[in-house]
Amino acid sequence: MKSLKQLAVSTAALGVALGLSFAAQAEMMIGFSQIGSESGWRTSETESIKAEAEKRGIDLKFSDAQQKQENQIKAVRSFIAQGVDGILLAPVVETGWDQVLQEAKDAGIPVVLVDRGVAADESLYLTKVASDFVVEGALAAAWLAAETNGVCDVVELQGTVGSSAANDRKEGFESVVGNFPGISIIRSQSGDFTRSGGKEVMESFLKAEDGGKNICAVYAHNDDMALGAVQAIKEAGLNPGDDILIVSIDAVPDIFKAMADGDTNATIELNPHLGGPSFDAIAAAKEGKEVPKWIKANGPLYLPDTAAEEYKMRSK
Repeated sequence: MKSLKQLAVSTAALGVALGLSFAAQAEMMIGFSQIGSESGWRTSETESIKAEAEKRGIDLKFSDAQQKQENQIKAVRSFIAQGVDGILLAPVVETGWDQVLQEAKDAGIPVVLVDRGVAADESLYLTKVASDFVVEGALAAAWLAAETNGVCDVVELQGTVGSSAANDRKEGFESVVGNFPGISIIRSQSGDFTRSGGKEVMESFLKAEDGGKNICAVYAHNDDMALGAVQAIKEAGLNPGDDILIVSIDAVPDIFKAMADGDTNATIELNPHLGGPSFDAIAAAKEGKEVPKWIKANGPLYLPDTAAEEYKMRSK
């Protein structure tokens, strides 16, 4: 939990540095367009942001898009019509946001991208509060290269097609494994960041690769897909974490249980506590203060040696 404490300290420091107060923020009404609840991490993010808003006395207008961009665009337009002080947007995909972001800008409403980015002009949004997904993918690849001495046939469980998380985690992973001729990505397909999707795609990989005999490791863009892969591997009569290595991203409680049980091998933390710096950024903008264009919240790599302890702390 050290990384969570560090983020809490950095968030508080950001608030002090910007000269903000919770009292001023208590007068704010903020709209929050969430992707949905496709994973355990996403649910944790939603709960964290709601709790942070309540703690600060912010009137949070929440909308669950159920993984549909058109629902998010409708929600943003509804927030604009309500005259909110700011908008948090967790974009389901990277493209297609220019028009609605321009509408928010024209209305003088700052938009903060949380967790993911968009392929739009930076002037259309205030800031992005997110991890560096490229770095996450690169860290996963670096661990795998060290663990396998640079020789491994990998199957990749991608996230939602077109999302910045899937695009960047793939890019980061490939940027590192490209330096190791003995590592090959033999199959890659989207599991849509869901546990059921990860299981279904992994089942197809196992069938295509001689029951899994040709697979050295699974690289999953999130923990839920990795946990789905664990189920598929077990049902195929193999031992996940041993016969097939598994590295994933998010650091949700269930993945620590899986690591402690020997079913997975590594996870990289994607911190869900993004509400504090997001609310601080909007308040700062309202006061005419400068806000950095990207507020980063990267987490560390976790391995099985601390998994049992982490699971105990995170599942309380």
